[in-house]
Amino acid sequence: MSLDAISVVMPARNASLTITDAIESILHQTYSNLELIVVDDNSEDNTFQIASVFASDNEHVQVFEMPYDDPNRYNIDRLNVNAGWSARNFGMERSSGDWITFQDADDASLLNRLDVQHDFATRYKSSHVCIDWQKYVPEHLGKYLDVDAILASCAEEHLVTNSVEIIDLARRCKGIIPSCLGWLHNRVSHNTRTYRVINRLFFGDISTPYPGAGNSTMIKAEIARKISFRPLTHRVWPSRRGRGADRDFNFNVAAIVGDSISVSLPLYLWRHNGENQRSYLSPEYRPVEHKDA
Repeated sequence: MSLDAISVVMPARNASLTITDAIESILHQTYSNLELIVVDDNSEDNTFQIASVFASDNEHVQVFEMPYDDPNRYNIDRLNVNAGWSARNFGMERSSGDWITFQDADDASLLNRLDVQHDFATRYKSSHVCIDWQKYVPEHLGKYLDVDAILASCAEEHLVTNSVEIIDLARRCKGIIPSCLGWLHNRVSHNTRTYRVINRLFFGDISTPYPGAGNSTMIKAEIARKISFRPLTHRVWPSRRGRGADRDFNFNVAAIVGDSISVSLPLYLWRHNGENQRSYLSPEYRPVEHKDA
């Protein structure tokens, strides 16, 4: 049986210092049937040129430049609230895989990430699978997660958040107004929605994240292209600061498909401007050297 094809979409903006590690972590995956689509999102450095070198050497890599910029990229506090949503949609439209997943250009993945993620999707008959993250550490590049060792010390059911739990969480995190008056939600600015007196009407529980690493979800391609990522004005599940494109996308998908799972295996290496303080030394996190077959 041939492997499903996986398309990895990588939005990239001013990522010249990190994109090489991000790309190589995908090209060296143990899952072989994949394509990588890099979308340069109006970078002001040489991100596009670096990615293009990989494309010239590897037929599985495609690089595109966004033909337009998001006029609402920054909010009134000059925070970039685009969060790569438009570049991800652009990349998904040009993908050809059976599945779509994502890799940020300033992060990386352990080498068996796609294998494990696709395996859980198959075994649980899920069309939407998130995995977990750990702090980016350069020493973990080129390594894989010893999943067998983790499962030997922790029952699998304790690692999987099932669709019932996720759908219940989506309901609790959705406000009354988008549930009943979607047209009104889309016409009120995000800053207005966050006013203390009324924010619960628009957002419900806004502080609870989607379970797992929402920026590296794997989803069946026909579903991903149909649902897509939304601009801030249309996000029902954004973060309080106004980003949260991943949080909104995953809760939206989960509420629609009804078979989402999230697996607490830290296969994604997250680098977040020094704000990511999660320890990679926790017992359930066991990156080990990659062993050739």
